[in-house]
Amino acid sequence: MLSDEDIALRARLLSAADRYGHTNIVVNPDAEGAGYVFSVGAWRRFGVAEAVVIGLPQGMGENLVNLYVKRASGGERFVPGQLYHDFFEGVPVTFERVYKGFYPEFFGSAYLLYDGSEFAAVQIIVPTPQGHWPWQPDAPEGFHDHQIILTESGLPESWTPGVTGP
Repeated sequence: MLSDEDIALRARLLSAADRYGHTNIVVNPDAEGAGYVFSVGAWRRFGVAEAVVIGLPQGMGENLVNLYVKRASGGERFVPGQLYHDFFEGVPVTFERVYKGFYPEFFGSAYLLYDGSEFAAVQIIVPTPQGHWPWQPDAPEGFHDHQIILTESGLPESWTPGVTGP
């Protein structure tokens, strides 16, 4: 049974998703970890995976998720481990499938639109401006903790780093 607050939030999410195709939920950084942004409604409206991005400066995460949903809803498909150089100038991004065990923590509001975890989700991963990925040994100290990878192992699982992906 949903609380009155959840019913009101669900109505706002549905309205935004119907009007704009999706909406973003921004979670600010706290003592538990970096801030993050995730989409709600893209799966419902377009049949494309919801997206999450962790640890980007305010505004950049929202812009990245919006651009992803726009492109994905237009038919573009994003392959985990492949580099995409046209989201940010000079900095590639890649994608990874999100382990369903992370859904409650990173897509909590999405449960108001979907029946449990019955939706697809991807993480958009961004390296440092110097090109270091969170799983690389030469990444800055703490970067892996700042931009955790939302797979069961905490490392890329859809590709082999340095072999079939970054």
